[in-house]
Amino acid sequence: MDIQFAWLCLIFPFIGVLVTPFLARVGYTVMGYGAVLFSFLAAGATLLLLPLLFAPERLPLEVAYVWLETPIRVSFGVLLDPLSVIVANVVAVISFFIMVYCLGYMEPKPSTMRFWMFMNAFIGSMLLLVLANNLVFTFVGWKLVGVCSWGLIGFHHHDEEKYWIGGPPPYKMDTPSACGLKALVVTGAGDMLMLGGILIMFYYSGTFDIMTLYRTASEWIPRMAAVPGMILLVSVLLIAGPVGKSAQFPLHEWLPEAMAGPSPVSALIHAATMVKSGVFLVARLIPIFYYGYWVAGVPEAMHFFIIVAWIGAITAFLAASQGLVALELKKALAFSTVSQIGFMMLALGVSGFNQGLLVNGYTAGLFHLVSHAMFKACLFLCAGTVIHTAHSIYLHEMGSLRKYMPTTWIFMAVAALSLMGVPPLPGFWSKDAVLLTCLESRHFILFAVAMAAVVCTSFYSVRFMGMIFHGRASGHVKSLEKHHAHLGEGYPSQTFACGALALGTAVFGIVGLTAEHKLHDLFTGNLTGTLSLPIAEKAAAFPHLLVPLLSVFCVLAGAVPAYRFYVSRTWDVEAVVSRSGALQRIHRFLWERWYIDRFYNWFFVGGALRLAGFVAGVFEAALDALVHLRMTALIGRGGNALIEFVRADAPDLSNNIAYVLAVAAFLIAAALWWV
Repeated sequence: MDIQFAWLCLIFPFIGVLVTPFLARVGYTVMGYGAVLFSFLAAGATLLLLPLLFAPERLPLEVAYVWLETPIRVSFGVLLDPLSVIVANVVAVISFFIMVYCLGYMEPKPSTMRFWMFMNAFIGSMLLLVLANNLVFTFVGWKLVGVCSWGLIGFHHHDEEKYWIGGPPPYKMDTPSACGLKALVVTGAGDMLMLGGILIMFYYSGTFDIMTLYRTASEWIPRMAAVPGMILLVSVLLIAGPVGKSAQFPLHEWLPEAMAGPSPVSALIHAATMVKSGVFLVARLIPIFYYGYWVAGVPEAMHFFIIVAWIGAITAFLAASQGLVALELKKALAFSTVSQIGFMMLALGVSGFNQGLLVNGYTAGLFHLVSHAMFKACLFLCAGTVIHTAHSIYLHEMGSLRKYMPTTWIFMAVAALSLMGVPPLPGFWSKDAVLLTCLESRHFILFAVAMAAVVCTSFYSVRFMGMIFHGRASGHVKSLEKHHAHLGEGYPSQTFACGALALGTAVFGIVGLTAEHKLHDLFTGNLTGTLSLPIAEKAAAFPHLLVPLLSVFCVLAGAVPAYRFYVSRTWDVEAVVSRSGALQRIHRFLWERWYIDRFYNWFFVGGALRLAGFVAGVFEAALDALVHLRMTALIGRGGNALIEFVRADAPDLSNNIAYVLAVAAFLIAAALWWV
């Protein structure tokens, strides 16, 4: 029955896509509840897979049907192992609560049908990506997720001004359609590179099946290693896909603009699903490259882990630093998501640095994936309620909203404290697991960069909580009070979804250590038992309490000044920055997002336009001139030949068919030249 449940959780969301237009004919309410029902059925079927985690000897389970026999054999099936079962539950369960939130959030209008269809298609595509037993259908799900994200990010594609993001004026604003296109293009670039890596791997292995790739690694990895640089090339190509989809440096710039979508879309894409797909795929590939280095003895295979670890560390700090100055609420949370995905990548990267870190790093990365999905989904959904109440996307236009939204304040505070890494919430346990693995790898620069990201995370978390709920009410809020606008909690469905996620976050924190140990045992059995990867027992090289103490210190280092600036308001942040030229330059540097986005716009967007201008203004003009000269000479020769022909045959012009054809050819050539 377990395989049947896996098929059902794949099928239900796609049935929801097909049924939604028919439900829309009945009414918007029926359509909404129907769409949520199919996400509930998918979540229920996925939850029924959880007992497998308590009977790991039954895993992996795989069933496949032949899809193509010639010219290559490709099967379509599902693969159940600890990784796919855990990530599928994260996707399906968190997505269901987000869909419940949408019942109160979405307005009943014609475009709502498109919204529900895209949401269910997104959930189904993610589950296909996670549960597919081969890389072909993993890639199909991967691309469908990208297409659905484009449709959801650019949901308000008519680009009404009230849906623009960016700014505030006079800074540049972005339209939803442009933001959706940016996400599609940037992630698509990584997707195509990843496809190249998959095809090269197929060339040497002869299979797309994931378990077959694991089992036959001893045969095809040496053949690939015989070509110098090939494994390094494949590593870079395969990593490019997760880097794009999970918004990691250097393909991270699309995600802040993805905030143009409705808030539930932000929660779905940036908390539970799409950005997690890159982490999932890296975890899928780790056994292959770990075998290549530690068993097959191929030095190039270590580049996979080095690249992933450094990309994760750089992204964690880079995005966290940008969150320090963000004025848009959802954009601050988006920078946070990019940073936290960086922590997951860092843990997975260092897992291959030595044989004693494989299980610890693997567990830490996926443990942080689970805990982050819960508290970040809660943060984004609460942010949607706050924006709806404040009628603004900007933090500086909020303030003192706690008295109007006490329930939302509690839910958002729980999630923010978990994001910061405050014990005993799950963010504390999972982030410390990442930091401990990083420290035990003895790559102290990576560890220092990660700790700096922890300080930034703590600062911006207290900052956005203070700017929303504490301090003095902004002029915008006072204007809303004056005009008796609605200032209060959201719809019951919104409050229920946020409360369920906040409660789940708190409970998961209580059982955090137990959950981490269970995951560790599961992955130990899978990696060393099922996949026969060698590991080494590693004695603790550092005091057990060192990382928790350092982590709490870094949390306080960021939280205390942020509290004084934005909660108690005993320090004036504007006065402090205005007195220091260095702080002003740093603020400008961070506000401009390290100038990376500006460089990309100048180099890629502007470069493409400049190239198009050059082609149109210089190259095509030169080509036209060349064609003009050649056609002039041709027509000249044709005209002379025609004159000679006419002179020779002048007595019998009226009956000369050849003359008529010659005149027609001359006229056609002249017309073409003129055009």
